Amino acid sequence: MSNNEPLNANPTVHRVIRHKERRLSISQLRALPDDSGDDASESSDIPEPIDAQEVYDLLADINDPEHPLTLAQLAVVNVDDISINKDAKTGIETVTVDITPTIPHCSMATLIGLCVRVRLQRSLPARYRCNIKIKEGMHQSEQAVNRQLADKERVAAACENEQLLGVLKGMMESCA
Repeated sequence: MSNNEPLNANPTVHRVIRHKERRLSISQLRALPDDSGDDASESSDIPEPIDAQEVYDLLADINDPEHPLTLAQLAVVNVDDISINKDAKTGIETVTVDITPTIPHCSMATLIGLCVRVRLQRSLPARYRCNIKIKEGMHQSEQAVNRQLADKERVAAACENEQLLGVLKGMMESCA
């Protein structure tokens, strides 16, 4: 195998289904401002909730670094593997994304995870924190990759590397 050949030369391609309606929980629906015509300035102060589908939509069109396919087409990101939790004390919300590599020894898992993190950090409001990790049992180096993705200093250093930023920019080229 030459250096230019992908590790997974023939990945499974999945059909991507886009949902037009958002799946909101009862608590999220209750948190939405009502349209009763009351003081509009009060309702504009309430932050609009973000759901897993919206996060998925932000990530679905990221290009895979090895294949001319998106993370959604390869099922690397899935709506069911995205959760959003709010800390009752601080009000900070954490978006957790479990990514599923196409093969258990995927050498691109850290790069894909970094791209997912950068995309979310650039797109979500500041009240959100990102937790990107490999889905449990899906990679032979899961713990090492998760440590790298959780290391804020390492992520910051990676984001200062011009060559790596160029790769990330290429991966996010098709994102709206």
